[in-house]
Amino acid sequence: MTTCSNSNSIFSQATAFRWKSQIAAIPAANLGDCTALAAEAARRRLAAAIPALAALCRCFTGFGIDRVVPEQSAALRALAVIGSRDAAQAISLLIVRGVVQGPALGLAVAVAAQLHATLPDDVLRSLLRHVDPDVRANACRCACRRPELIAVMTDLLDDLNQAVAKSAACALGQMGRIEARPMLASLLRAEPSEEVIDAVSSVADEECIVLLGRIARSKPALSDAALNTLESIDHHRASAIAIGIRARASAVM
Repeated sequence: MTTCSNSNSIFSQATAFRWKSQIAAIPAANLGDCTALAAEAARRRLAAAIPALAALCRCFTGFGIDRVVPEQSAALRALAVIGSRDAAQAISLLIVRGVVQGPALGLAVAVAAQLHATLPDDVLRSLLRHVDPDVRANACRCACRRPELIAVMTDLLDDLNQAVAKSAACALGQMGRIEARPMLASLLRAEPSEEVIDAVSSVADEECIVLLGRIARSKPALSDAALNTLESIDHHRASAIAIGIRARASAVM
């Protein structure tokens, strides 16, 4: 038993040493190797690989204005999968320091939104006005609960790109801004989603409450989200609709 335990320990130490060496090699590896190593770091969710992945991105600072740098793309996607607070901070620094640009900036801001990374107000303000609509949309997701940016996001409610306007409405709704209500009500009617349902909870009026009830009754995939939101709204009609729907569901069962 002791021999087996010692063998396992030696194997684990050897594996750890091998991965430590491979992680250190990521920034200097060729395209094929660094892409494979980044993918494996992501699969294993290796927090220890975060500095090396960030370093790989920095190796290509100034490149990628017109096209995605594959090495940066691999590193950013790996950081998204690793998904820790340190990964979020690494992404934030890459954006703030201008390491990623062009199409890679769009990917970096999407990852920042996914990981709830914190970005400075001046950087977010610039991203909210970016020419790329995907960057603007994801910047809205990063700007949730940032009152300093309310005016910029309110302007984005009229953005010609629907995805940007939707993201701005969801961000403002989560901040309790009634300016977002018309857009959120329209989305509840035509394009309901969990994101929209969550965003409307603090700004819902009777029209939104009725729409939430309709979603809870007619869209099984969104029913729980709509019911939970109805139950969180401090309004007698929301409570009555939620109770009625749950009562009917219990009767059927």
